[in-house]
Amino acid sequence: MNVLDAIINRHSYRGEYKSEPVPREDLITIMKAGLSAPSGCNKQTTSLIAVDDKETLNKLHEVIDPPVGETAPCIICVLTQKINAYRDRCFAVQDYSAAIENMLLAIVELGYQSCWYEGHITDDDKIGYKMAKILNVPDDYDLICFLPVGIAKTEPTTPKKKAFEDRAWFNSFQNIQLNSDLPL
Repeated sequence: MNVLDAIINRHSYRGEYKSEPVPREDLITIMKAGLSAPSGCNKQTTSLIAVDDKETLNKLHEVIDPPVGETAPCIICVLTQKINAYRDRCFAVQDYSAAIENMLLAIVELGYQSCWYEGHITDDDKIGYKMAKILNVPDDYDLICFLPVGIAKTEPTTPKKKAFEDRAWFNSFQNIQLNSDLPL
């Protein structure tokens, strides 16, 4: 599969996973893809923890409520640090977003599925903080996201996307949906 195929074939998978373990070599490849992402002013604010130990996975799943990704044989936790880069600006969100997308593409390339769970663990119930404590993450890092990784039990469904012409243009924004009831 080439990178364009991986981009087009990648979709969020929220189904059950087969119990087959993900080899460490594949996890290393996925994590290296994430850490190869661009980083604002090269501050490298993103770090990763792959969890494939069943006991540790069980502890993490006890605090993830409502449960998601609980059948995956592995999860990758994404950590970030808020480090100012340029003119007191922090690019941590852009850094970890690029790393996550790289990992999602590598996951598909290697024949696995995943889903980007961020909002689910960064809400007011502080699930990310609870997960970080289980994993002994230092206080100057935030556990911002996790990616379940495994072989899909069912075929992933392709979401309906808006037409290219409704979201992409050349040379200027083009509102093609004119409302004839509005005065000109």
